[in-house]
Order: sequence, then C-alpha cells, then structure tokens
Amino acid sequence: MQLSVSHDAFRLAETFTIARGSRDVAHVLTVEVAVDGVVGRGECVPYARYGETMESVAAQVASVADVLDPGAAFDLRDHLPAGAARNAVDCALLDWRAKVAGKRVWERMPGLALPGPVQTAFTLSLDTPEKMQAAAARHAHRPLLKIKLGGAGDMARLEAVRAGAPSTPIIVDANEGWSADIYADLAPPLVRMGVQLVEQPLPAGEDDLLAEIARPLPVCADESCHDRASLPGLSGKYDMVNIKLDKTGGLTEAVALRDAARAEGYSVMVGCMVGTSLAMAPAVLVAQGAEVVDLDGPLLLAEDRDTPLVYDADGVHPPETGLWG
Repeated sequence: MQLSVSHDAFRLAETFTIARGSRDVAHVLTVEVAVDGVVGRGECVPYARYGETMESVAAQVASVADVLDPGAAFDLRDHLPAGAARNAVDCALLDWRAKVAGKRVWERMPGLALPGPVQTAFTLSLDTPEKMQAAAARHAHRPLLKIKLGGAGDMARLEAVRAGAPSTPIIVDANEGWSADIYADLAPPLVRMGVQLVEQPLPAGEDDLLAEIARPLPVCADESCHDRASLPGLSGKYDMVNIKLDKTGGLTEAVALRDAARAEGYSVMVGCMVGTSLAMAPAVLVAQGAEVVDLDGPLLLAEDRDTPLVYDADGVHPPETGLWG
C-alpha cells in the first residue's frame, strides 16, 4: 500500500473575500491510496481557523501510513481526529474500496441512497455594497445566494444585494463576526428582506447567549459544529447544523453526524471549503435531502479537476467514476 499527499493550487475565477481575509488561489491537499495499481483519491482544505496548516495536515496524513490497511475492517476515526487530514484519507479509502468492488460508494455505504442532483447556493464574497449589488444582479438566476458578512456596513450590503437580486432567496454567513446585540438588531429586518437563515453569527465558544434570546432568523452552527461530539454543546442555541467534510473528518462521520443531528431535531445544511470537484463529490452524497446545500466551490474556480462535477439548471450532479466514488 502506498499513501501519498500533494499540495495543489487552483486559480479562482475572481478574488474571494470573507471577514477573515481574501484569496485568489484555492490551496488543497490531494491524498492518494494505491494498492496493486488501484488508486483512491481524496481532497481536503486545511483551515487556519482550526489550527491547521498545509504542513501539519500533510504530517497527520503521513502518520497513518503504517497502520492503514485499505482492504481490512478499519475505522479511521480511531487513528485521526476530526479535521482535514482524516477527511482526505477517509474519502481516498472509500474511493479505493469502491473501485476494487466495482460498485459506487452509495451502493456500499450504509446511510446513503441513490443520489441525484441537488440545488446549491452560490456565494457572493464580501465587498462594497455597489460591487455586491452588481454581483447579485449577475447571479440573480441562481436558486440561492449566500452572502458573506461580518462587520460594519452589513445592512447596506444586504440592501444592495436585495436590490440586485429582488426575488432570489438569500442566506447570510456572518463568520463569527457579530455579537448577540447585532444579531438582535439585524434579525427582524433581515427576515423582512426574505433572508432565510444566518450561519454562525457569534464566535464559537462565545455563543451561549443564543440560548437566551429570540431567534426570529434561524441560526445555523458552522464553526461550532464539527462532528457528533459537538451536538451536546449546540442544544438550545441553534436551529440547523452545517456539515462540512473538512470538519467532520470525512464522509463516514458526516453521514453519522447528519443522522444524529436530524434525530435531535436539527435541520441540515451541507457546506464546503473553497475546493475542487474532488472535494465536493463525496459531499454531494451526504447532501441528498438536506434543507440547504452550499457546494459551490468549483463554481468559484477558474480551473478544476479532470472529469469535474456537472453543474446545470438541475443543480450539482453526483460524480462520474472518473472523478471519485
């Protein structure tokens, strides 16, 4: 068995900005598991917010080379914590096993059904109100717009986006940039503007006040929700959880988190980091039936993997075998 990891870079179609900074390139790690000429692939995006770097995640991947046995009953969750490294290895193993079995991942993995296309949000990055209005007008045909906020001038940005896309459904992502008072002030007008939910308005670890205030605008946990171990800390604070494979540590835990969250009464959103079709491919499987899907990473790229995912009027389609699974 060979386990390899490479650092790959993909140009973005345009600069992408959130409250934490801007980027022009998507930096990803590609993991390959190879046995007897059969290669399984997975992708992850290390995230500094969670203390990850390209180097630290690559080292985590390498640390399991001696214990990895793709053909045996093997629970990766016993060897790596939730996070980007485990995600890439988990997805590479699932891809490899599907190829060896000659079956698709959803035919072999409990909790998955025959997938179809799912409609996805399209993200408008943080900018001036004028530029965000122009971007909203260009993308008003999308089924759902996601707006990055998190600072002074947020209401002006939302009003500009609504002017640019008068009838398009909107969700907003505050990226931990609000306080409870800001949420309380903004929620009623946002509801009147047709905003459907806000992601992570308060910083993770400082969100207890969400349990003490009215939430007219539904609140989705992002940075506060990683895997099933996160769920007890969300009680009473959140209405929805955002499942990202780079947080859960792969598709295996993502499916388990989805089912556990639903059992506790949460709605489900499936999101992504800014990555390629290889990263989105397994997420499409867990996104089946989700209330909100935000798997637009490839739509933000100027270049993508070979055999990329298909995005059309029906949404993002499940992957072809040439890509993954």
